[in-house]
Amino acid sequence: MSIVDNKKAFHDYFIEEKFEAGLALEGWEAKSIRAGRAQIKEAYVVIKEGEIFLIGAHISPLAQASTHVSHDPVRTRKLLLHAREISKLIGKVERAGYALVPLDLHFAKGRVKVEIGLAKGKKQYDKRETEKQKDWVREKSRLMKSAR
Repeated sequence: MSIVDNKKAFHDYFIEEKFEAGLALEGWEAKSIRAGRAQIKEAYVVIKEGEIFLIGAHISPLAQASTHVSHDPVRTRKLLLHAREISKLIGKVERAGYALVPLDLHFAKGRVKVEIGLAKGKKQYDKRETEKQKDWVREKSRLMKSAR
């Protein structure tokens, strides 16, 4: 069940491969995500010292959240992956020039997961071509419906 999608990532990047990672959260963050108060549009993924982190994801605290805990909505959150997946991602990012992009936030067996994509950046003409393809598919389906 998807909580939030990052549609901008598909517009700006060619997604080569997808990985599902766990997310190290605090209690109030999990409650806020369940309430649908998360946003990953401006988020990105970085590799630091052999670990992978999600930076810039905004999780707004709930109004009834505890008052004695300081809430940082855009704190850096650690992503949880297997060691072989991390080493594979590090190799691709450092050697092949890929970027890591968060694609969506979803629930899997009651836990919050983030899907990250191994991505290559699109040039402006690639973005225009993708837009033309989408318009053509939409127009083609309209023509097929009117022909019936």
